[in-house]
Amino acid sequence: MMPTQLRVAVVQFAPKLGQVQANIAKARELCNGLKPRSLDLLCLPEMIFPGYVFPDTAAITPYLEHPYTGPTSTFCAELARSLQCFVAAGYPEKLEPHEHAPPLGGDNLSFHQPRIGANSAVMYGPTGERIGGYRKTNLYKLDLPWAVPGSGFTTMTLPHPLGPTTLAICNDLNVQEPAVWESLEEGPYELAQHCIRSGTRLLILLNAWLHPDEDGEESDADSADSTFPEQNGDTDEMEPSWEVINYWAMRLNPLWATIRKATHENEKKPGECKIPDELLVIVCNRFGNEGGSRFAGSSVLMSFRRGFGRPRLLHMMGQGEEGIGLWTANIAVQ
Repeated sequence: MMPTQLRVAVVQFAPKLGQVQANIAKARELCNGLKPRSLDLLCLPEMIFPGYVFPDTAAITPYLEHPYTGPTSTFCAELARSLQCFVAAGYPEKLEPHEHAPPLGGDNLSFHQPRIGANSAVMYGPTGERIGGYRKTNLYKLDLPWAVPGSGFTTMTLPHPLGPTTLAICNDLNVQEPAVWESLEEGPYELAQHCIRSGTRLLILLNAWLHPDEDGEESDADSADSTFPEQNGDTDEMEPSWEVINYWAMRLNPLWATIRKATHENEKKPGECKIPDELLVIVCNRFGNEGGSRFAGSSVLMSFRRGFGRPRLLHMMGQGEEGIGLWTANIAVQ
């Protein structure tokens, strides 16, 4: 295998809830200095333009987007064409009527409205063409009142240097109910196992991940051993949240576990793709406060090597850092 460089940009800022055009203007401002052909891939976080915290179907309905012509898709297509690179972003998708789902019901009044959207991601290619989309499989509690879950993880075969690429969204990292995370050894690790089975070489996670101070998606973090340094007492907005990065890495444990733990997974099974020796993980997260929730920032690029025993942290952003992370990493080409 020959190594080659992957050039990545992650856009991190604090969007304003419901201010779609203002958030698009902010993203455009941050991207203004980028030159055509200077990147292979640019990522924006989960539901970055409308914001994330919508209490029910009625609240989010004005912001649901058509998957081909909505503001997120339009922006991504234009930016991809301008920069001649791949662009991925998250958005709330407006479903066709036949895809709607009935209310979940129960005591929570927000669960008494039909679910008419999906928490989705879209990717556009260097000529502005739509490459594909994905619907979040493992919905978070804030998605449940309005969103229909996707049908499962998917992997796209993209041109050099990206290769087999899995696009996922935030809570996809966590255990899918009714399962529970039994232990570091046993998991379950649904997303990591998909990456192994599909031969994924690049995993992209578009997140709206909450800060550890919140009752958020990293609530099981206390059960994981620490992989990266512990957080100091005082919060520095230009420093990442090590607790969050540790949790993200731990939830992908099978991709870098020690030989002893990974041996039973290393053999290729009939019908499976060849498992890459190394996998790059891009986590593109937002920060800021919204609807009483605080988001963690800390976007990161990590390298996982099978059996290596620990992940490698290549690049990162602070938990309150606005801007673009411009990163390069070697990626093995088979």
